[in-house]
Amino acid sequence: MAFIRYRGLPQGEVTAEEFWAWLGQFDADHDGRISREELQRALRSLNLWFASWKAREGVRAADADRDGAVGREEAGRLFAFAQRQLGVKISQLGSY
Repeated sequence: MAFIRYRGLPQGEVTAEEFWAWLGQFDADHDGRISREELQRALRSLNLWFASWKAREGVRAADADRDGAVGREEAGRLFAFAQRQLGVKISQLGSY
């Protein structure tokens, strides 16, 4: 069994690009999109309570086309959820 070590989310305020890059390390199938399971893994790496519920709600809030994953074009909605519900401070949302 292999253990994968993930980089932690940088402390303080992060840029949208840094946040998306941090999420990218949990993109298990490397499709450039974040599924509920991948987001759940990311939230669990932060030791958040109710990671499964928060991941489900995050994808539900961000997944505009209802395909079950959050793509780069929907990232802004996921960032808004992270700021509102997870207390993540994200700056420079310009291209999202």
